[in-house]
Amino acid sequence: MDALAILETQVRDLVRDNGVDPARDSAAVARLIRGAITDYDRRSLAGALPVLRNPEQITQTLLDSISGLGPLQQYMDDPTVEEIWINNPQQIFIGRSGRSELTTTVLTSEEVYDLVERMLKTTGRRLDLSSPFVDAMLPGGERLHVVRPDITRRDLAVNIRKFIHRSRGLQDLVASGSCGQQAAIFLDAATRAGLSILVSGQTQAGKTTLLNALAGSIPSTDRVITVEEVFELDLPLRDVVSMQCRPPNLEGGGEISLRRLIKEALRMRPDRIIVGEVREAEAFDLLIALNSGLPAMATIHASSARDALRKMTALPLLAGENISSDFVIPTVAAAIDLVVHLELNPDGSRNIAEVFAVSGRVENGIIETAPIFTHDGHQLIRASGYPPHREKFDRIGANLETLLRDHS
Repeated sequence: MDALAILETQVRDLVRDNGVDPARDSAAVARLIRGAITDYDRRSLAGALPVLRNPEQITQTLLDSISGLGPLQQYMDDPTVEEIWINNPQQIFIGRSGRSELTTTVLTSEEVYDLVERMLKTTGRRLDLSSPFVDAMLPGGERLHVVRPDITRRDLAVNIRKFIHRSRGLQDLVASGSCGQQAAIFLDAATRAGLSILVSGQTQAGKTTLLNALAGSIPSTDRVITVEEVFELDLPLRDVVSMQCRPPNLEGGGEISLRRLIKEALRMRPDRIIVGEVREAEAFDLLIALNSGLPAMATIHASSARDALRKMTALPLLAGENISSDFVIPTVAAAIDLVVHLELNPDGSRNIAEVFAVSGRVENGIIETAPIFTHDGHQLIRASGYPPHREKFDRIGANLETLLRDHS
């Protein structure tokens, strides 16, 4: 047995004997590791054990193995890695700057199952034959998604999304090249004015990042309630309450859906509601909230701004057979003011591709829109449209003509 294996066995025994929770108290584990290494060095000098080489590296390896995620911990600690996913034990990928990379890390099936079990231990969620999917938040804020066989062909499929919040405000997006200065100033004013904004885009296009940046423009006096499937938003606000869904328990009860959370949010005196992502029938409950005059922001998967609006008119129909397009389409037209669409480019960069105004008018079942900003392939440029609710801009002292003056 080599030095690393001897030390790992010893430290695991010490962790168990001292009643330390390695997932929650890594500092205590580090102290036990240092003590074990000191003891090992003393015994190795007497020739009883193999000489320990590179104790600093051994310390980190042991800490990763016992308190972290073992071979995956190096990617968890790397600030440039945005996502980690496992297709099978021999195929472990990372996402960096919007692009995927196949790593040199290779595990066994037992090691993958052990890592998943270790991660789920801190979440209170389960993965078994009756619940073959799990979606959970790890203690560090990362989002974990796992699918088990026989839904997958043979191996566990694991995704860990790290949510690196590089943008705390719209000016951070300008600095990164994701948004033009004029568009950022306009979106800041639109958010302060209380317009309802729908953010659309494909997976990894930066929807949550933009939602966080927009939230930085919400007045500090506003009370904001956020509802999400799993906590992802990290809002720089003073008065905010965040809620997430809850899956059913072992008996099949206790589930808290996104629809329920939106309804509860309305009872909590919100000035604004933010929905992390609209996927299904909760779109109807969001429309009801918006129809009462409450400003809101939400994200939706879509391939364009117009597609996002079409999807918002279709999803509420899932709420029940008595919900018709005759109600939904004009309600969407009246409730949503702006659609901001994001693109993920082939080189991994992300940018705002469209900012559309929703006028509130419907013609032959089609919601009228007007482009305010469009992307010409190089930058976000001013188009011809104007947003609705000029009076809301006037109330905050923002002049629309000045904000949207064409500087070309």
